[in-house]
Amino acid sequence: MSDSSVISKLEEVVIRFEEVGKQIVDPDVISDMKRYVKLNREYKDLSPVVEAYKNYKDVIDNISSAKDIIKQENDEEFREMAKLELEELLLKKESLDEEIKWLLIPKDPNDNKNVIMEIRAGTGGDEACIFVEDVYRMFSMFFKEKGWSVEVINTNEGTVKGFKEISMNISGEEVYGKLKFESGVHRVQRVPETESQGRVHTSAITVAVLPEAEDVDFELDLKDVKKDTFRASGAGGQHVNKTESAVRLTHLPTNTVVECQDGRSQHKNYEKALQVLRSRLYQVEVEKQEKERAEQRKSLVSTGDRSAKIRTYNYPQGRITDHRIGKTMYNFSHFMNGDIHEMIDALIMAENAEKLKAGAEKE
Repeated sequence: MSDSSVISKLEEVVIRFEEVGKQIVDPDVISDMKRYVKLNREYKDLSPVVEAYKNYKDVIDNISSAKDIIKQENDEEFREMAKLELEELLLKKESLDEEIKWLLIPKDPNDNKNVIMEIRAGTGGDEACIFVEDVYRMFSMFFKEKGWSVEVINTNEGTVKGFKEISMNISGEEVYGKLKFESGVHRVQRVPETESQGRVHTSAITVAVLPEAEDVDFELDLKDVKKDTFRASGAGGQHVNKTESAVRLTHLPTNTVVECQDGRSQHKNYEKALQVLRSRLYQVEVEKQEKERAEQRKSLVSTGDRSAKIRTYNYPQGRITDHRIGKTMYNFSHFMNGDIHEMIDALIMAENAEKLKAGAEKE
């Protein structure tokens, strides 16, 4: 990409940055909290690009000045100083070229959204339920370190231990952007607690990460939703089984069913269930788009297929392998205690590299 082409792209961002800057001080925008928050987020996202533009323009201008001095100046000492400065400036420009290349990668509009995460036992019976609890603990420790807030929406306990399923709402900064690659089948290989002969079993669980859908994202017609109430079951204190506080919602056109029973209030359970239902239906649309994009660029990372086996946790060998990017790690105990940053960063880097390649092929 030529210098003028880079500057042209950056100038487009600067124009948008200035437009957003004017809008966020507009009283009409400030009174509309949803719009104000969205624009504030965009302003924050564009700031690093604007800063890079200023630095890049300074470097380009200084390179031009240094070249002029070398070409026109008669004083040899001045010319030598200009040559040294030019070498430094060219190195700085090279570094900025690389930085800008990554900054200009199109962002997923959902990256800043909060998420609803659903973890469910798959094949493996009781062992899969136990692994659901292990993975829930792993994610919980990661969320705590990130400073994100977590609210459990619904749980369904296993017959012996663990959970058949658990769903939660996670709020914070760039939650979906960090967690979206966790969607898929997580396979575990280990000796079950109930196995006396020490044979390694393979079990699987599924993780779904849904960007939290707001009213503006997905219009849900409540006439299409059937509501049922029932008595909550399992742990939950004195209120359990005394009132019909649990809620089951069925989206009739798609037969999508959501249950929520962890709250004491039927109204709160209804609101939470509605939130999950809206997010699930919105995710279907997101996955369609991801699948189309993935097929276009043969993506290994973001396939939009939640049934794909994405990762194996091998306890005897103390390794975690992500099958999409072929990355294996051996810090098993740290990983299971929430130290999953390296894997997440590697997946983000892999997707950005794919986007970069796709962008280069278009030019």
